Amino acid sequence: MLSIIIPSYNEEGNVENTANVVSEIMMENKIDYELVFVNDGSKDKTWEKLTQLTRSMDNIVAINFSRNFGKESAIFAGLKEAKGDACVLMDCDLQHPPKTIVEMYNIWKNNPDIDIVEAKKADRGKENPIYKCFSLLFYKLIRKASGLEMKDASDFKLLDRRVVDQLNEMPERLTFFRAMSNWVGYNTATVYFEVQERFDGESKWSVKSLIKYAINSITAFTSAPLQLVTIIGALMFICAVVLGIQTLVMKFMGHSATGFTTVILLLLFIGSMIMISLGIIGHYLAKIYEEIKQRPRYIVRDRLSSKKNGD
Repeated sequence: MLSIIIPSYNEEGNVENTANVVSEIMMENKIDYELVFVNDGSKDKTWEKLTQLTRSMDNIVAINFSRNFGKESAIFAGLKEAKGDACVLMDCDLQHPPKTIVEMYNIWKNNPDIDIVEAKKADRGKENPIYKCFSLLFYKLIRKASGLEMKDASDFKLLDRRVVDQLNEMPERLTFFRAMSNWVGYNTATVYFEVQERFDGESKWSVKSLIKYAINSITAFTSAPLQLVTIIGALMFICAVVLGIQTLVMKFMGHSATGFTTVILLLLFIGSMIMISLGIIGHYLAKIYEEIKQRPRYIVRDRLSSKKNGD
């Protein structure tokens, strides 16, 4: 069986259409499936729509969070709930084309040695140029920091049950699924898809939320920014040695160092580097604080499923 996990946040205009389209494609290709919708604390009528779907359709499982915990938590809730021999992650707005699921499924089914089938973007669709540049920079930083190549990667991928079980065993609360599913290794195949237009509504990602997501993802997956603090400290030490030698030479030659403006600029520069370094260290301390509290990644308020799925 194939479990299709669909995180949903304020997607009242999409969930019913998505369920119908994906179900139709699965039945056409005679694939045994279940749809696992995870309502991530939506403020609209997404949960009401999902409740209706569990009453009117087969093969539907609907999870409702007590509040908004974020897409990462919704993904891992879906992985924990899924009962399939393989799981596919996809967006609720159908920008991930459902027909690609069939392609990924066939690759996995016909190649026992393939554990992950990753769908990469053949193009990025109609995307804001600024967002595109920041996205490329983000993946470049991830590659430099962790050695993982994630250019054009997405959450749209198929995972064999053994990979899902491995991810579910990972104890950390602060997760970055896109990188973690790459980090576990296993044999991976790749398919390419073209990003589709949203069926309804607009993206829920603002510039602020994307920047926050990028920072949290990098710091959750790599300690490279902490090494940056060490590099900054080493560079400042070298600059201090050079300026110290220059000052002493000038003094012994009878030319006292002058330049009040230079001193002020140096103090401002050094102070800024210190504050940035403390900020990076403080961010990691906050992450450690969040982890050691051992709070759950999410809280499930309701769980519903169609008769065919039990419950």
